[in-house]
Amino acid sequence: QVQLVESGGGLVQPGGSLRLSCAASGSLFSPHSMGWYRQAPGKQRELVATIDSGDTTNYASSVKGRFTISRDNANTVNLQMNSLKPEDTAVYYCKLVARVSYQIYWGHGTQVTVSS
Repeated sequence: QVQLVESGGGLVQPGGSLRLSCAASGSLFSPHSMGWYRQAPGKQRELVATIDSGDTTNYASSVKGRFTISRDNANTVNLQMNSLKPEDTAVYYCKLVARVSYQIYWGHGTQVTVSS
């Protein structure tokens, strides 16, 4: 039932910025948490940042201080990415964990490429 719609990916120069957005619809209640994960070719999907219903945030050490996760409302999450590095190049996926069932929903992913 839950649908995740992502936007904001693209090509950016090293040191530049991008803002990703993910809007969730179709859930009965506010989600337990939402977040962003990324996966580069040949690598496992890894956590980037999460935010829960109490606005507690969690960041991967590799992005802490450069990325900021935030909510516009209970079902919309953003990822502000600053000081981007080539190592940030990956497909970024939005993730939602339902409040009651803890069922996990994924977006289809948006490509972020950091290159000169």
